Amino acid sequence: MLVRFAKLWAAMGLLAAVWGIGRIPRAEGGAWVHPVAARPGPVRILRFDASVGILVKGEKATLCYRVENAKSIRISPFIAGVYPWAAHCLEIVPEHTTHYTLLAEGFDGTVAAQSVTLAVEAAPPTPPPVLDYADEGAGRRYSMAAAEPAECVSAGGASSMCS
Repeated sequence: MLVRFAKLWAAMGLLAAVWGIGRIPRAEGGAWVHPVAARPGPVRILRFDASVGILVKGEKATLCYRVENAKSIRISPFIAGVYPWAAHCLEIVPEHTTHYTLLAEGFDGTVAAQSVTLAVEAAPPTPPPVLDYADEGAGRRYSMAAAEPAECVSAGGASSMCS
């Protein structure tokens, strides 16, 4: 029966050995096993930017990053959904002008940092409604904004103040 499951036992033993080796700390603090796509070298931030430079409070923006050789990634202030992927974009809705900092730690222990500031402005005030009345019989047109005095425009185009 032992011979029948020899391949299974060998695979389990090999898996346990690889797991055990991965748990042993290295003297220089690096990792024993790197991801397949990782190239040797220090961590680099290739891109960290926002989709807009200025936005109005309540609007959405996209914050994108691209890194190389990163073991871990953090964005300050904290944003949920940040993963050590080579490239990723996040949708954000800042309430006020915010200074974002990306910190990427490499497999060799080096840290790279890059920052971007996203300005948030208050919504512009809504202009008062313009009231426009026409007096067809007299040939005059009255136009006024909510907080301004009324101005009469006669059919000939000359303006005069109405009382």
